[in-house]
Amino acid sequence: MSTAAPDRSIDATLAELVEEFDLLGDWEGRIEYVIELGKELEPLAEADRIDANKVPGCAAQVWLAARHDGTRLHFLADSDSALSKGNIALLLRLYSGRTPAEILAFDARAALDRLGLPSALTRQRANGLNAMVGRIREEARGAA
Repeated sequence: MSTAAPDRSIDATLAELVEEFDLLGDWEGRIEYVIELGKELEPLAEADRIDANKVPGCAAQVWLAARHDGTRLHFLADSDSALSKGNIALLLRLYSGRTPAEILAFDARAALDRLGLPSALTRQRANGLNAMVGRIREEARGAA
């Protein structure tokens, strides 16, 4: 887990993702890219694969562990589904290493709409993505 702050703002990270998604073109390419992001996640320790870290509302099992270093929140995550793992990896790219205030000020729904992600997912997967964002925001509120 990196304790360093991200090298760019959350909005700059989103702009970078939008650019990457635009280059991919169709939804199939975008979904494949999201799955590739999931493959880059560091393995989650068995100690973090506990019920308390499960994200409710996801079709697949998703675990999200948060670490607060006093200033910033760092997230570790995994899923038993390639697409859910990719979705949480995408969210970690946006949120991990941010302050609680940065996380809470960021409009995730608008960001995900800019990426066109919810419309590319089934309703159940889109609900799971929203549940993941909700869990990240919940951790930020608890740490603020």
